[in-house]
Amino acid sequence: MKKLFVKLKKIVLWIVVAFFASTILSVVALRWLPVYATPLMFIRWAQQIKAGEETRWYHHWVPLEEISPSLSLAVMASEDANFLTHHGFDFKAIEHAAMRNMKHPEKRKMGASTISQQTAKNVFLWPGRSWIRKGFEVYFTTLIEVMWSKERIMEVYLNSIEMGDGIYGADAVAEQHFNTTAKELTPAQCALIAATLPNPRKFNSANPSKYMKKRQKRILHEMKFVKPLQ
Repeated sequence: MKKLFVKLKKIVLWIVVAFFASTILSVVALRWLPVYATPLMFIRWAQQIKAGEETRWYHHWVPLEEISPSLSLAVMASEDANFLTHHGFDFKAIEHAAMRNMKHPEKRKMGASTISQQTAKNVFLWPGRSWIRKGFEVYFTTLIEVMWSKERIMEVYLNSIEMGDGIYGADAVAEQHFNTTAKELTPAQCALIAATLPNPRKFNSANPSKYMKKRQKRILHEMKFVKPLQ
């Protein structure tokens, strides 16, 4: 029995070592390598096949300098105003969301995920709300905040985030919805893209509703007060 326990202990130890080694090496590698695919992209592709739909997967990696600076301003204004100053987690936003959710449990839950958290989730994890997945999200968010620059986090975020049905990243949405490139997106188009991010499969930047146009106007206003990334 004692020998079995020792053997199991060694196996668990090797699993832990392998996990930390592989995840840290992955984060280090992706500090420089382009992210051509994410778990969510494969999940959406599989969902389309299962539903008998035509597969849609539009994604082109482009460096940050080939993306309109207005897009980073727009997503910071919309998603994470303190992106440049926090270290992965906006504790004031978390507190505010928790208080609001407690006071209004009947309303849709307010989230407080930062751009760093969303990047970690998009690149390394799967969609979901379990505590296990959230724990992994905290772990990977900490890693990328330590090992990547803010510019790199934003570059990966803008290239990997879902921006429409089968559309991932700035250059793909620019082509599919505006017939242009990520670099040529106007501030108004960037604000409209940012307005879809709470639910990019429901809100379409190519065909905006009145609600989206209202959000676009607010984001354009708030972009004036956001510090540029570069």
